[in-house]
Amino acid sequence: MAREVWITGIGLTSSLGEGLDAHWRAMAEVDQPQPVIDRVRAAPFAFHPMVPLDLDQQIPRKADQRQMEFWQRLGTYTAGLALADAGLVGDNEQLSQTHMVVAAGAGERDADADEGILTGISSAANPENFLNERLSSDLRPTLFLAQLPNLLAGNISIVHKVTGSSRTFLGEEISGVSAVEIVFRRIRAGQGDIFLVGGASVAGRKDMMLQRAIGGTLWAGEPVSVWARPERGGGTVLGSLGAFLVIESRDHAEARGRKPYARIGAVLSQQTRRRPGEAAAAAQRQFDEIAEVGGGGPPPVLSGATGMAQATAEEQGLLAALIDQGRISTVRGSANILGSGIEATFPALMGLGALALSRRGFFRPVDETGFEQPQSETPDRIVATTWGIWRGEGMGVVEAVD
Repeated sequence: MAREVWITGIGLTSSLGEGLDAHWRAMAEVDQPQPVIDRVRAAPFAFHPMVPLDLDQQIPRKADQRQMEFWQRLGTYTAGLALADAGLVGDNEQLSQTHMVVAAGAGERDADADEGILTGISSAANPENFLNERLSSDLRPTLFLAQLPNLLAGNISIVHKVTGSSRTFLGEEISGVSAVEIVFRRIRAGQGDIFLVGGASVAGRKDMMLQRAIGGTLWAGEPVSVWARPERGGGTVLGSLGAFLVIESRDHAEARGRKPYARIGAVLSQQTRRRPGEAAAAAQRQFDEIAEVGGGGPPPVLSGATGMAQATAEEQGLLAALIDQGRISTVRGSANILGSGIEATFPALMGLGALALSRRGFFRPVDETGFEQPQSETPDRIVATTWGIWRGEGMGVVEAVD
């Protein structure tokens, strides 16, 4: 029989703060949650900056910190929070058996080197020779290696002694879904007992903002609710986000005396071509399957909607229909308070859902359109859904554990 899958540790960092208490206070306990937004450094595009972190708390060696870029430091730091929350720090025997699955981006570019090359190449007598010379001299081998996405997993292993197997997924939002889905399926199938899974994304980076701006995916001007953006052309507001989960089988957690935040009931993923109606049809099929998991009243939904016009309009239409049918109770768009965290979005939503179930509450609306309504009942399960900016549709459900 398939084994129960528990979330026993959550690490979370964002513009709202560090750790579970900070996020619960900012998202559930205040009457009107307020996002933290930087409107200046990348104007006309806003983003949610990372809260200042004392890196020494989770990455004590300065040498380790220096050889990482900030997105790797953020991921390694947040992974340490999850391991500490799960009671694994210092338990080398357990850490040696802990497997790791990371959802990673492509790393940061050296913006100064890029700017120098772009400035000089237009006036160079031989642009090709100029480019080759600058690339060979400006990009140090250590810098190039630091860009490799799987080095995030390597740094977590080195710093925190997590020495089981490791895998790295690339592919923006869907990589976060796939990472959690693989862990869920492996534990259910008996192919591992305990895993560390998650990702990290840093908003406000020059290279990322330039890439997204050229691609036409950023929201320009004053941020508004993701549910208000489709009719105004759509666009994303990026958010700095680190999210890692310790996920393990029930019998393994009980053997080491750990209680769960929640049980994972299902994780599903799909990738459509995003022709009109395809993503909504895929999500409808996913929800129909997930709706059979657990019981109780209609669950609320934590949505990773990005604000992109077609995808967000389709998702809102589906969610509105499910509300009208009494199949879900209400919706929260995480990007309204955290920004779009790309690879880290789905792990964060699953962690936030587990946190809400463990504290027998839910998060308050941050939405001027009125689409997000208060949650009147204490939920016994919560659905997380993430549609990628370009492609990839994922859904998962977490359930309360008595």
